[in-house]
Amino acid sequence: MEVELLKGLVSIRSPFGEEGEVSRFISSFLEEHGFKVETLPVEGFGDDVIAYLPGKGPTVVLNGHMDTVNLSPGWTRNPSGELEGDRFYGLGSADMKGGLAALMGAFVELGNLPRRERPNVIFTAVSDEEGYSRGAWELIRSGKLDKADLVLVAEPTNESLMLGARGRFVVQVEVIGKKAHAARPSLGVNAVEELGRFVGNLGRIRFRSHRKLGKGSYCTLHIEGSADGLSVPDRARAIIDRHVVLGEDWDKVEGELLNLAGRLKLRGEVRVEKFKRPTPDMLPYAVRENNGFVRLFRRVHAALFGKEPGITYGRSVGDFNYFGTYLGKPTLVYGPIGGNWHSSDEWVSVESVRRVKAMYVEFLRSLV
Repeated sequence: MEVELLKGLVSIRSPFGEEGEVSRFISSFLEEHGFKVETLPVEGFGDDVIAYLPGKGPTVVLNGHMDTVNLSPGWTRNPSGELEGDRFYGLGSADMKGGLAALMGAFVELGNLPRRERPNVIFTAVSDEEGYSRGAWELIRSGKLDKADLVLVAEPTNESLMLGARGRFVVQVEVIGKKAHAARPSLGVNAVEELGRFVGNLGRIRFRSHRKLGKGSYCTLHIEGSADGLSVPDRARAIIDRHVVLGEDWDKVEGELLNLAGRLKLRGEVRVEKFKRPTPDMLPYAVRENNGFVRLFRRVHAALFGKEPGITYGRSVGDFNYFGTYLGKPTLVYGPIGGNWHSSDEWVSVESVRRVKAMYVEFLRSLV
């Protein structure tokens, strides 16, 4: 079942903002297997898909995203799906239609068990993870997950168990200089040059270190500024990525940037603000390794595969940040082996998809 699901999901083009067809495919599949399906509108994007499976004991959310990034150049395989040996190539195969296929297969298998042998399960497939996580945010805002005890996300982790991730702010820094004739630059303040000095010194900022999440980072994503004719440019703007760990918040980020501007004695006015986004900030989170769900997951994995999964923590952000912070539930991420995410010739291991599905089924059964 998982391989056929994977083929079907990958064959449907679904870059973020165009998830409608794959949303309908998932809804139809679940309805054909006897599940009552709800859809949650996400304005401008494909509907979120929600299905419920009553059981006993805790309530567990299974989550995956339906969208992919846009097709990049350089593909030598069929981006709509191509199987060679154990590798299934295709856009979104690893990130994360392989994991989504494993979740859908696990959900169907659990539905065939007596109610007393499974927990309460809520299956969710969401839109726009690759953009602004609109689908995950609408799902959280809806209140449909308020009774959840645990969230399981099947993002590709190479069969490691991810227990947290850094958060992220996107920052806009603007320098307001002073216009003058370019032949007399000393009479003005060159905003482009001052902003260049600023971003060139971001490496001087010291980051807080977290025992599990490591340290934060800066990366300049975009810079712009230009002259009005033969003039000293008086405005320049940069968009800067700032990944953060627990203990770092917006006030700290804003303060350290303004402090850097002061230490550099930047000429002109420096403005620091968040880059506007339609959903809340993506904050860092971590699940304790001695959490009861984590300990059980590791024991089941060892019994099933002869070894515990490796423990890892995410360097970047995803819908799991929202579930781990705004929903406030333990959020475990475990997904299949794959490669070339967001790149050409993306692939996922078929056998790994099967193992991930089996792991989810056994773990969920162990909760009752």
